[in-house]
Amino acid sequence: MLKVVIVDDEPWVLEGLRTMVDWSRFHFEICGEALNGPDALKLIQELKPDLVLTDINIPEMTGLELIAKLNESMDRPPRFVILSGYDDFQYARVALRQRVEQYLLKPVDDEEMEELLGRLSVIIQNEIASNNERGKKQTFITNHLINRLIQGEADEQLQLMASSLLRLQPDAELVCIMLAASSAINLDGELNRYFPAEAACSFQDGAGRAGIIVQSGPITQENLAAAVTQLAREQSERLQVPVIALVSDRMHGGQSIRELYNQTLEAWKLKCHKEKGGVFYYCDLKRTGSGQKRPDGRGTNLLETVKAGDLEQIRFSVEELFARFAGQLMPVEAVQAQAAHLEMTLCRLITEANGDPAVVMNRLQAACGSLGELSNYSGLSHYMLTLCTQSAAYLAELRRHNEGNTIFNVIQYVDLEFRSKLQLQELARKFHMNSAYLGQLFRKETGRSFSEYVNEKRIEEAKGLLKRTQLKISDIALQVGFSNTDYFIDKFKAVVGVVPSAYKNSHNCK
Repeated sequence: MLKVVIVDDEPWVLEGLRTMVDWSRFHFEICGEALNGPDALKLIQELKPDLVLTDINIPEMTGLELIAKLNESMDRPPRFVILSGYDDFQYARVALRQRVEQYLLKPVDDEEMEELLGRLSVIIQNEIASNNERGKKQTFITNHLINRLIQGEADEQLQLMASSLLRLQPDAELVCIMLAASSAINLDGELNRYFPAEAACSFQDGAGRAGIIVQSGPITQENLAAAVTQLAREQSERLQVPVIALVSDRMHGGQSIRELYNQTLEAWKLKCHKEKGGVFYYCDLKRTGSGQKRPDGRGTNLLETVKAGDLEQIRFSVEELFARFAGQLMPVEAVQAQAAHLEMTLCRLITEANGDPAVVMNRLQAACGSLGELSNYSGLSHYMLTLCTQSAAYLAELRRHNEGNTIFNVIQYVDLEFRSKLQLQELARKFHMNSAYLGQLFRKETGRSFSEYVNEKRIEEAKGLLKRTQLKISDIALQVGFSNTDYFIDKFKAVVGVVPSAYKNSHNCK
């Protein structure tokens, strides 16, 4: 139901408006009433209604002054209807400049009011649907972009896209927060309760964990800690399960997002298996080493031997790595962090090779138990050796399977990016192929040419938007990847059999 607030200094008018109209018939419900300007201002800012009916002559400020203050202070002000006993053109002229839908004279005519509410109900619901659709698209794009960053993509164009979409200044100070629980966590629309407006954006990583990137420059450490503690506590109460929050260090610039995310994962690997809830900071994890030096490279040489699939060299590298750990008196917790980092990196490599990390992780858990439960060098050494040998074998199997199957990756990429400007020549360069040969493979695999396949993907997406939203045909064309509306209409008719407007109308009539 759409929410309505009524403002008038005469109780009998409020009573009349409350009872004279069948509000629910037009999908409205009265959620609040006020007798003066200040009370109305506070009530409307708190309830965020969709529609406000207000008299002009109310105590302490006029109705027009109230509307002006709300338009100035609210990100999404409601729509307004003026009710007045004054037939004054000057009032009406001012009202029409301030998002006022109608200027009605008292006493209000029942039929006129019902006609107005019927019209406004459609307008407001269409606006809400359009905003929701834009919000979903923005969330999808943001989530996809952040996941590309945390997986290691770092080209200049991607960094520029991140800075623009996330509204990052070149040297913005950032912090990453990850939330871990046995139930799925959804943060959509909630971040402004904990962090300044537009200072935070949420995402889900490849494992389905909820994360937040916060522009932390203007936020003190004390306020950040309070916000994260409140967030974890309230999510735990909502889900009825313990929630752990992992907080990275503060770093600068969009290029630091991957490292910030990796810090939270290292903390997660250590704490998620041990703790039932709470907030934990990566900086505390670093102190666990009591100032001891960490080995250089974080097992980079070991990682290269895993990629090469040399099982004998893997065993030698693991033994050498643990010898260094012992020589530096590395605390067990820090060794666990090293293993967690390697585990995360190998899982990413498996995913990039179109594999399932669970294949390795399930075998690893069965053979060695949980990483967080290992409390000595012997157990951790066996865990890391098993992780590396099984990952090496699985990666070699995936490489054999993927040989000559590049077209699979191309189609996956097109399925994800069809809304953007795709050209066969650029796609061929991206996947290091001859464009003519790629076109032949594409037709052989899909039964359609590259352009036919992309256009059909776009038209299927457009059909969904035509059914679910009130967006203009031109806006839908742009959203699904057609820069020219006439071309979109022609292609839509060729594939579907009718033009977009006819398709939309036939759906709305059902």
